[in-house]
Amino acid sequence: MKAMTATGRTDRSVELTAVAEPRPRPNEALVKVEAYSVNRGETFQLETPPPDWRPGKDIAGLVVQAAADGSGPAAGTRVVGHPPQGGWAEYVAVPTGSLAELPDGVRAATAAALPLAGLTALRLLRAAGSAAGRSILITGASGGVGHYFVELAAAAGLEITAVSSSPERGARLRELGAARVVPTIDDAAGPFDVVLESTGGPNLPKALAKLARRGTLIWFGQASRQPVTLDFFDFFAGPESATIRHFHYADSDASYAEDLQTLVRLVAGGRLHPEIGLVADWTETAEVLTRLRDRGVRGNAVLTVA
Repeated sequence: MKAMTATGRTDRSVELTAVAEPRPRPNEALVKVEAYSVNRGETFQLETPPPDWRPGKDIAGLVVQAAADGSGPAAGTRVVGHPPQGGWAEYVAVPTGSLAELPDGVRAATAAALPLAGLTALRLLRAAGSAAGRSILITGASGGVGHYFVELAAAAGLEITAVSSSPERGARLRELGAARVVPTIDDAAGPFDVVLESTGGPNLPKALAKLARRGTLIWFGQASRQPVTLDFFDFFAGPESATIRHFHYADSDASYAEDLQTLVRLVAGGRLHPEIGLVADWTETAEVLTRLRDRGVRGNAVLTVA
């Protein structure tokens, strides 16, 4: 079959090559990929690709071979999936615990934008606590996780302040329910019950300073790729006795399948709206990655597989 493989080069990070078709394990279904999306973490991995690794964690398509152990969807079922890797291909083997059925009203290109960002947002909402009226600050809100989180959290009755340097993206976050959108963390008027921080570097200490006494900062990313320095005595200036919690979206008691089904249900019901910034043929993946690196794309970049 054909698949995108990592080149390790900076000028063209992937190329379309011939690879062996997947041989599914007993608990895996074989899915014919119809669309996949690009995640920031994958673009980082493409800089120094691990051995025997191929990109692709967010896919949608059609089950062509059901799992041998009898679990999961039957052959012929449209699905969205979150395989551990290898989804930028014609076919991918996906554990049935990472698949959810797609209704006819949800397009594959829409569904492919859901898994990693949607799962992260849904599980962040659980971690933050969904009691109505709680005040939450979320940094790096211009990305897919921020978009999903704001819409989910606003529907739950939380009061959200989102940090976005993009006026266009900020306007969209307001439409989705953000009470306030500010261009920088410095402009956020705390204190907040919960801070969700995903940028790292100097921004995390700034975000921490906006936290209320005994509040919680949930650290779920480091998009700046800069390490963080904290000063113990800074906590006495406001966030006294605060909790800093490391968050990894994969660490959950719910399966990917369960939470993907929740996300699909919300999309089908018009209560969650994936933001698709770019749709292209998968043969253009290398060019799309270059565009993401050099100019950015507002919303998910989705590639469709012929």
